[in-house]
Amino acid sequence: MPEQSGFIPVAKPWMDEREADAARRSILSGWVTQGPEVAAFEQEFAAMVGAPYACAVSSCTTGLHLALLAAGVKAGDEVITVSHSFIATANSVRYCGATPVFVDIEHATFNIDPAEIEPAITARTRAILCVHQIGMPCDLDAILPIARRHSLPVIEDAACAIGSEILWNGKWEKIGKPHGDVACFSFHPRKLLTTGDGGMLTTANPDYDRRFRRWRQHSMSVSAATRHESKQVTFEAYPDLGYNYRMTDIAGAIGREQIKRLPEIVARRRELAARYHHLFAKVPGVGIPFEPEFVRSNWQSYSVRLPDACDQTAVMQFMLDRGIATRRGVMCSHREPAYTDRDYRIAGNLHQSEAAQDHTIIIPLFHQMTSAEQDRVVDALAEAVAIQSTAGTATHQRRAL
Repeated sequence: MPEQSGFIPVAKPWMDEREADAARRSILSGWVTQGPEVAAFEQEFAAMVGAPYACAVSSCTTGLHLALLAAGVKAGDEVITVSHSFIATANSVRYCGATPVFVDIEHATFNIDPAEIEPAITARTRAILCVHQIGMPCDLDAILPIARRHSLPVIEDAACAIGSEILWNGKWEKIGKPHGDVACFSFHPRKLLTTGDGGMLTTANPDYDRRFRRWRQHSMSVSAATRHESKQVTFEAYPDLGYNYRMTDIAGAIGREQIKRLPEIVARRRELAARYHHLFAKVPGVGIPFEPEFVRSNWQSYSVRLPDACDQTAVMQFMLDRGIATRRGVMCSHREPAYTDRDYRIAGNLHQSEAAQDHTIIIPLFHQMTSAEQDRVVDALAEAVAIQSTAGTATHQRRAL
């Protein structure tokens, strides 16, 4: 086995003393739960993406739940979405008592195939939940007209898409403006902007925003900040069912520092992705990501397609043995034990979704990555593919005999 010059992770957050100082500021203020830092983070995030409203929550998953509730999704309804996504996408539909209806993805982008949406619509359909998969914006220009024809709200699972852009009416606009009815972001450490964990909902609908803010803190009629500032004794009421989906002020303070880094992070990742494109052009059989001309990805992840003859697990193990982490491209929720035939419906088939899960892997990409590390990744993957391809050819020849 060749010598390793250090382990290369799939992802690594870019944080330093600035985030540590921000957390310290919040801790020493005495206000560590949802408060002024969260409010400032919301305002700065909304300004950054061009959204009228932004509401911080504890995770993108809780954000998706609230977005679907605001859209009126309830028990017995159906929501059209993809199985080819992190399981939280489908789970958020089930939290509402509704049924996820899975449609297939496009081969090139790994995003929902707009042509599969309309045939899946029934009298029970309440919303369309599209995913900007691994940071690559989906084709909203094709999806939104379908939704409007059927009076269906569009929820954007933008967990991975902070900093990504879409060409809209001739202008480049940030994902999160939003272009659908609600966009939901994640601040998990694998994302470009992280607060440790957390999420954000953006919308142009003031009624939705009011509901998000009420529901995220148990549906209290009076916020903790209002009670704190009041000069009179104030009692809150709880008019409807709410949730504990708040972001802490510590996380909000960290998020404010991360926003300042985002342009540099996106620019750097685009450079790294372009270099990967160049390097993989010399590796036979490896399919590189496709970026449509109407989008600009933030390159949250770089997913490559392996030749059909390659064993995905064997390739990943080969890489790990050489000190390089990888991840399965993206999972398919309908294949998980948590899902049975009664928990979802498939409209059409999921051939592209299943093929993407079985034949793609995510390779390392992070802000601090060096050219030498990229070279190691490409060289190791090229070697793994060559070994697998040779083994596959030998097996085929033996069977032929």
